[in-house]
Amino acid sequence: MTKIENSEMQNSENEAFIKKSVSHLEAHGFENIKADIEGYDRPKSFLKKGSDTKITPNIVALKNGRKYYFEISLKSERPLMLKSKWLFLDTLSRMRSNRFKIITTKGHYKFTDNMLEDINLTDKTPIRI
Repeated sequence: MTKIENSEMQNSENEAFIKKSVSHLEAHGFENIKADIEGYDRPKSFLKKGSDTKITPNIVALKNGRKYYFEISLKSERPLMLKSKWLFLDTLSRMRSNRFKIITTKGHYKFTDNMLEDINLTDKTPIRI
């Protein structure tokens, strides 16, 4: 999550969905889960060069020795910021032979699909919880 989005992520709906997503990932064999909520270790943040913007993935987990970055896709008032974050995490995961996945839920499918299409990540299929 970016520093600017930090205040948005504090609302209880987003936090509840992150907890639900963590439970889903645990049930599917992911381990060493780090999430950007209370009760979990925070994932590593990346500092955008030339600005004070920090980019932190919502969830980072390991499965079969491979690192996965997970982003929660809920409708946002800052779609441009979200797009740049997704592009960065996708590029980072490709460089390091990791995986980048997007998690979404009912009511946010169309928004997520439009965002992925806008940034040309149509090969990504969101995990629907």
